[in-house]
Amino acid sequence: MAANSTPLSRRRRLVVWLLIVFASLIAFVSTLALWTERQLLDNNGWRSASEQVIADQQVQQALSVFVVNQLYQYVDVPAALQERLPPNLDPLAGPVATGLRQPAVDAVALMLKRPRVQDLWVAASGRAHQRLVNVLEDKTGAGISTGNGAVTLQLGVIVRQFADELGLGQRAVSRLPPDAGTITLLRSSQLNSAQQAVHVIRVLSKWLLVLVLAMYTAAAFIARGERRVTIRRIGWSLVLVGLGVLVVRKVVGNYVIDALASPAYHGVGHRVWLVTTSILGEIGTASIFYGVLLVAAMFLAGGTAPARAIRRVIAPVVVRQPSVVWGAAGAFLLLLVLWGGTHALRTWWGIAFFAILIAAGVIALQRQLRDELESPPVPASEGGPIAGDEVAPQTGLAVR
Repeated sequence: MAANSTPLSRRRRLVVWLLIVFASLIAFVSTLALWTERQLLDNNGWRSASEQVIADQQVQQALSVFVVNQLYQYVDVPAALQERLPPNLDPLAGPVATGLRQPAVDAVALMLKRPRVQDLWVAASGRAHQRLVNVLEDKTGAGISTGNGAVTLQLGVIVRQFADELGLGQRAVSRLPPDAGTITLLRSSQLNSAQQAVHVIRVLSKWLLVLVLAMYTAAAFIARGERRVTIRRIGWSLVLVGLGVLVVRKVVGNYVIDALASPAYHGVGHRVWLVTTSILGEIGTASIFYGVLLVAAMFLAGGTAPARAIRRVIAPVVVRQPSVVWGAAGAFLLLLVLWGGTHALRTWWGIAFFAILIAAGVIALQRQLRDELESPPVPASEGGPIAGDEVAPQTGLAVR
């Protein structure tokens, strides 16, 4: 009888289940750590997200309202207009300033579509993010400001740029205080906790994924008599982890936006959240993708009637024309790389890892089909093939 026909003891089966369950829980936590490491703490990832944020039309509209509000808050717009109007039109400065508010918002929104202005936003956001990360990592250096008990994002250069382009004059622009366009990112009361969290995340992002892979591998190794069904369960666990990540992304996003943003900015807040958590969504989707591939592979190698029928059809090509099989495997890998739907498929180590997995899968499939072709058919009087993954299928494939 085949090796995988030996049933597992209760203790061994319990260990396998515990490994899968705990590995799945750790995998869920590791996705959050990976997202934080690759998007929230990585300046390149942050700048990429900033480019997507500022290109969004709703974000442009909300930011234009903020900039105009800053101008009207810190600059006496009627007085600035009065300096530029003829003396006989001075009484019109106030009404004109009021009437220009909405056109100014529209003008700023239009300017935000310009690549040069968007570059100003990305540069300011990137500088503020790098300063914030430096503070969170307890680094010091020029440009890091925690004055007044807060780490801030300074958009004053953008406010001044818009004030100048709106024609308020250099004198009005010079009246803008240094804190114009300031957005608070982190208060000093939160600094210690945030620094500790970043330190933990740096450690977890490096080792949790390794631990997950080790636990899944251990589960498959221990499940000697049920290895195929165990790998299938690991695949389903990856699918559940991915679905959990996508659900948490949506639920937490709704909670955060509802708690922090005013109702008028909920739509913009959700768009910003989706952009800044895009890598989290990518990780969740990748987990589902990998899980489905594992489940499909174990289905093809299983003892169900559809799996045996598929193997019966592909056996002549797989066993007798290996060049075709390896060519198809290479084409599949190339399509995955061109798609690049997951982070691993955009890195050399990820591509190498997938190449090894695909090669191992092809070799295992060839070996299984070769053994089945050489095995005599099981007579119907002896019960026929067992339709399940617990026992090695004796399909008795015959190629004529």
